[in-house]
Amino acid sequence: MAGLVLWLGLSSLFVSESAAMDIAILQSSDIAAYHEAIAGLKATGPIGAIYTEYDMQGDLELGKKLARKLRGSNTSLVVAVGLKAALAAKFEITEVPIVYMMILDPLKHQLTAGNMTGTLLEVPIDRQLKIMRMFFPTLRRLGTLYDPAKSSSRVREAVRQSTNANFQLKGLPVESEKDVPQQLRVLLWDVEALWLMPDSTALTNESIQFILESSLARQIPVIGFSPEFTRLGGLLSLSVNYGEVGRETGLLAKRILDGERLLPLTPVPIDRIKITVNLKTAKFLGLTFTKELTSLIDETY
Repeated sequence: MAGLVLWLGLSSLFVSESAAMDIAILQSSDIAAYHEAIAGLKATGPIGAIYTEYDMQGDLELGKKLARKLRGSNTSLVVAVGLKAALAAKFEITEVPIVYMMILDPLKHQLTAGNMTGTLLEVPIDRQLKIMRMFFPTLRRLGTLYDPAKSSSRVREAVRQSTNANFQLKGLPVESEKDVPQQLRVLLWDVEALWLMPDSTALTNESIQFILESSLARQIPVIGFSPEFTRLGGLLSLSVNYGEVGRETGLLAKRILDGERLLPLTPVPIDRIKITVNLKTAKFLGLTFTKELTSLIDETY
């Protein structure tokens, strides 16, 4: 496994067998996606564990207060659900293992403390590109829109990885939502497919439908990162199921409580991904898929 960090053999970092059942779940807010992930966590976590859940209600200061409470308790491990929960735990807890989940690009937020590890919420870029190559064997020119202030590192990594997948990736910057129409028009003249990345500047409630409709008008397939994009008219989306994120996190927590001392420095990717396809869009674009590819699709619209 790439990137391993050796956890120091300090007794305070590792739990005794008698205390191995106390797991605190600190969640950033009370939303359905977190509930789904937590259910997955409990399905694969240590057998007999006692879970205590704490809701920060979106308040970082409340989260820090709850984290301080956990620091002084008999908690064996903290599961941080969402970015604010992970930040609160990192700020306040140093001698109890922390496992985070449901966070986009956790390394961007420097969630790399010695007692902290976690799971990815998105499909790794290299895996996305490999799947795209399977569905689009002749595709060469791929485009994306991104805000340099938010997504430059992700785009740089994608450019690097795209060479291995024999793609030419062209990314055009958008510094505000107002830049999207003009940059999209330029991009659609020069690419064969549009790849949507998680970027809150490029993708808003207002811009998403415009991007999808403009791309289809130019016969350009759109590849997204959520089934919702597929439902709205995108051709293909590659995503992770929240329950799977929780289950992978539960397995990671179990490894820690079982005493494993070599843990991943980088977040753990989710093995099982979800592939969705819009068959109406595929028909409109004149695309068909082999039986082998069809067998990989989890859901169609």
